[in-house]
Parts: sequence; structure tokens; C-alpha cells
Amino acid sequence: IMVALEDKVIDTSTVVDTGNGILMVHGSKVEDSHRGGLGKITAARVIEESSNVGIVKIIRKYYDKNPQKYVDKIHSFGLGKKTGVKIKGEGTPYIPSPKDKKRWNKISLEWMAWGYGVAITPLQMLTFYNAVANNGELVKPQFIEELRRQNKVEKVFKKIVLNKKIASQETIDKVRKVLEDVVKRGTAKSIYSPNFSMAGKTGTAKKVVDGHYSNQHYVASFAGFFPAKNPKYSCIVVIHDPKKSKGYYGAVVAAPVFKEIAQKIYT
Repeated sequence: IMVALEDKVIDTSTVVDTGNGILMVHGSKVEDSHRGGLGKITAARVIEESSNVGIVKIIRKYYDKNPQKYVDKIHSFGLGKKTGVKIKGEGTPYIPSPKDKKRWNKISLEWMAWGYGVAITPLQMLTFYNAVANNGELVKPQFIEELRRQNKVEKVFKKIVLNKKIASQETIDKVRKVLEDVVKRGTAKSIYSPNFSMAGKTGTAKKVVDGHYSNQHYVASFAGFFPAKNPKYSCIVVIHDPKKSKGYYGAVVAAPVFKEIAQKIYT
């Protein structure tokens, strides 16, 4: 949604018809978790209610003729690069590109739009959300603030800025408002608290098992920041293989953990 806002092809008030919540793209099905669909909703509500159909329709409409433009914008947000965090084994992110003829196919763009076909580590994703919380400043994650010996500071590890501004302030402000509304009235409204503001996004994805997306194995996540208006912390919660019988959506499984962490840290 940030790509489309930054390119000014939509605004948060742009209306999208999600219909009955099912969309066929070249024989493959995109489906919303809301039975019967959400009908006509704004782009802001597409994110708040996590409408897969809505986001696919937006990205398809404006980038189908030039998918490379969409991919390049995602890279401009820093999502295609390693963070360079000082730990061995940081995973290399994978963002599909039309230039990669062997792996790019006719549904790659649409599937990227709702989070499939890409590979990003939780820390890389959190670095991006942290930049949104940080008014667009993308900073390198670091584990150590300073080194001390007998209470004397020997070395201070200063903030390393990877990108001063990943997007315009207007786009950042709109996205932050939408992420706040996800918690106030969207998929994460179950964690809303009038006394403590949080902003973020729920995520629910099928896991790949034996080369195919499984209907039995899921990853539930929630990424965000708090307090919403003047953020001090960002956080991501990723839960693999939650019990399907108890619920597997990010809103049900990961968001409550985020809330508990947020409230304990902030207190």
C-alpha cells in the first residue's frame, strides 16, 4: 500500500470493490478471510481488515503493465537488502523481479501484493516497520549500545542510518494512521486499549511443506510499534505452526503476545 501511496496512484480514501471476497487470477484463487467479502471499501480499510482481494486489485490495477516499477519501489524501502546486523547467518531477502525470467510468472506481482513468493526475515521486516515508526528513517539494527569496563564507557555504538527517508512524510503519516486504525477498529481490535496506544499489522501465511503451500501449517505474525503517536519501541512477534484448533490468524495468536510485551516494556 505504501508503494501505491508514494506513487500517488491512490489515496487512503480510494474505494476498492472487494466483491464477495474471492478473486481468480490466471486460474489461482485469492481469498479474504471474511465470509461473503467486504464489498466496496477504502484502501485504508483494505489494510485495516487485511483484505487480500483488495490489495491484489490495487496493485494489479496500477502495476500490471509495469511490475518492475513496483519491485523497484519495494527495494527503495530497503526490503530487498540484508540489514548487515552483526550476527552470523542473516538470511538473504528474496523479492521476485520480472528481470528473473526463470522465476517470474504471470501471478508473481499479485502474489507479492499479499505477501506470497517473497522471503524476508522477521528482523528485516521489523527494520522496515521501525522506519515507518521513525518518520521514514531506516536504521541498522544493533544489539549493543555501549561497552563498559568497571563502569567506565569504553565504546559507544552510534546509530547507523541506512536511509534518511524511505518515503515522503505524507505517505509515512498516512500509513501510520492506518496501522493505528488496524488496532483501533481493524483485525487487531481485540488488543485495543483506550489507555495504551499501539499500531501495527497482523499477518497470516500458509507455510511451504514439500514445495507447496499447506492448508494445515501456518505462520502467524504481528509487527508494529508503540505508543502509536510518539513511538518509542517497535516489535515483531512471529509464531510458527500455531494450533489450528485454537486459531491460527495473526490477530488471534500473535497480536495478544505483542500487546503483553508492549505493556510490560512500556510500564
